[in-house]
Amino acid sequence: MKKQFKISYYVSLLFLLSSQLSFGQAKLKAANKEYEQLSYVSAIKLYEEVLSDTKLDANIKKEALKKLAYSYRRVQDAKNAERAYADLLKNYPDVESENYLYYAQALASNGKYRDSQKYYSIYGEKQTADMRSKRFTVSYMDMSRFYRDSSSYQLEFLPINSPQADFSPMYYKGGLVFCSARDESGAIKRVYSWNQTPFLDLYFVPDTAQLTSSTVVQKAAALGGLSASNSNKTLKADGTASNKVEEFSRVINTKYHEGPLAFFKGEQKAIFTRNNFNKGRAKESKDGTTKLKLYIADYVKESWANIKELPFNSDEYSCGHPALAPDNTKLYFVSDMPGGYGGTDIYVVEYNDGNWGTPVNMGKEINTEGNEMFPFVDANGNLYFASDGHEGLGGLDVFYAEMKDGIAYKGINNLGAPINSEKDDFGIITDTGRNTGFFASNRKGGMSDDNIYSFKRICRPLTLIVYDAASKQPLENVDVRLAVNAENRELRVTGIDGATTICLESNSEYEFKAIKEGYQMNSVAYSTKSNSVQKTTLELYLEKAPVSILKGVVKSEVNQQPIAGVQVTLENENDKTKQTVVTGADGGYEFQVKPGAEHKLTAKKDKYATNRENIAKVKKGNPTIENIQGMYGEGDIFKLNNIYYDYGKFFIRPDAARELEKTLLPLLVKYPEMKIEIRSHTDARSSDNFNMQLSANRARAVVDYLSQRGISPSRMISNGYGETELVNECVDGVVCDEKQHQENRRTEFKIISVK
Repeated sequence: MKKQFKISYYVSLLFLLSSQLSFGQAKLKAANKEYEQLSYVSAIKLYEEVLSDTKLDANIKKEALKKLAYSYRRVQDAKNAERAYADLLKNYPDVESENYLYYAQALASNGKYRDSQKYYSIYGEKQTADMRSKRFTVSYMDMSRFYRDSSSYQLEFLPINSPQADFSPMYYKGGLVFCSARDESGAIKRVYSWNQTPFLDLYFVPDTAQLTSSTVVQKAAALGGLSASNSNKTLKADGTASNKVEEFSRVINTKYHEGPLAFFKGEQKAIFTRNNFNKGRAKESKDGTTKLKLYIADYVKESWANIKELPFNSDEYSCGHPALAPDNTKLYFVSDMPGGYGGTDIYVVEYNDGNWGTPVNMGKEINTEGNEMFPFVDANGNLYFASDGHEGLGGLDVFYAEMKDGIAYKGINNLGAPINSEKDDFGIITDTGRNTGFFASNRKGGMSDDNIYSFKRICRPLTLIVYDAASKQPLENVDVRLAVNAENRELRVTGIDGATTICLESNSEYEFKAIKEGYQMNSVAYSTKSNSVQKTTLELYLEKAPVSILKGVVKSEVNQQPIAGVQVTLENENDKTKQTVVTGADGGYEFQVKPGAEHKLTAKKDKYATNRENIAKVKKGNPTIENIQGMYGEGDIFKLNNIYYDYGKFFIRPDAARELEKTLLPLLVKYPEMKIEIRSHTDARSSDNFNMQLSANRARAVVDYLSQRGISPSRMISNGYGETELVNECVDGVVCDEKQHQENRRTEFKIISVK
């Protein structure tokens, strides 16, 4: 080759390579622009075009692969995310450590748990501070615990689902309100650039009874077996119920996103999620994105109105996914505000008569380095939420935390299959027993995006048969007390066949205690914490013996309703032996009592005054002793009968003195740590100011009377309420007789604190 030709050849080759590099850079620049604008669907298309060039520069390929994989991750395409991350890590193992985490998560979302475990382990070597690596590496060594409940629930795909995202159901007026990206009406179709789907709005289906689908998604699932999450069958709504879906509120729905919401008790107020958009104006953060905010609305004259944003919102971070405590005193929500543990955390803020406190992070037991979101609080105040940071089956899983004084005192529990799958499972609502409810999932077998499913607990029966130990004959009318995890539940009675049948809960310890007059009490234990094949029948034998049974119930003194969760202890005063149970919903307890010994019975529960009673010696031949224990709780208000006053006066009348001596004085003596408020009320006659002062004097007179009889004034406060809380219709201008007016001239006491 001549020298001049050789030079021309190399110049041409260099020009060609330079042109290819410029072309690749131009494509990458266009893809990056879509990526930076969070238009991930558009970015994916362009990155795939960039990577189709087999002669691509290594640095361009590395950047394109990394951003392509992340874009697939953001649009929840786990299959393609796995492919892209595998290619990235194979060719560029020195890439940032979070890519190993994202690859592990994509593998788990595709059900490849062993491979996922490997990459979680590698991520842990590169990023020792992130505890997710350790949690998931250990968790994936034994997957069986996630499948203990797999045969306990039946799922149904709801007929209201659309081809777009449907999620976050919430109970409302016998129906469901839910979020949906179903097609907007009108000539102009607006889409969200992130995933090219319509913006989210809130929709309503009026009757949950219409939500029964003929498509049973999963009747049972076993480890490694077919489940809804790995079925290749695509479900479709039949259109019957979807025709009844209506827009929830044209006032609340806007041209931007409206998301999960929660209703106050009574359903006259709601808190909902929306993009930072109010009164026709949208605001952006300093980085140019429109964050999520929480808004409150009132239901006025058949429409939602008075929309206001909550005071702790910010233009610089998002707040959303509201959940209210049963008494409306606390709001749980999700935020990525600074100072959290991970991507999004769950916070709680107090609410009191329209006033909001300061949000508090729920702490590292709930929140992780990942994302916690979609909280729900059941009627008992216990918390459900979705997380990809706590160990689970992949993607978002649903978790449960039994709460006490704001603390998850029994830890965090993964609900397992079939509610959870390897895909995203979230937005659960349910009853206190988790017997029925709804949740959302993008699992396989649904339509193309998030779908709403219903679930129903299926009975796993266990039959207990009680026999006479001597004759081996079944015993009828035996009381069987069921205790689950050391807490009393219902009381059953055996039939003519000596049997009673219950539905088992998973991951629980059972005790069955059989009680019958003339027989010695006996019990048998049973556990569902094992994943092995278990018995369906238990046998229990009772021996005849001259013993006595103490049967009782703990009730609230204020309304005579049974109290659950009371620790009841019976102590034998002779040998100091103790028996302890925790009451269930019926407040009941049973103990075997030795004749000839005195016993002490103690009932304890937080926020209630501890009640101690002596049980006299039990005589032989007395088979059953019935007992009722009353307990006084903080916040209880009691009316003092016969504490009346002469019109316009505040002196303690003789009949009132007798009532105080008979009721309140002995109570304060029995419970020396109890503090109370004396609350006095007047009738509506005379001026408001006069009545307020008169009632204050009347309350003070009761405090003085009790103080003179040895009750410390520090244990009592007095308040007058005048005519502000009448018990009848005898307001100013209404003619009433003296008896009716005297009903309003009353005194109450409220328990402020107990020990």
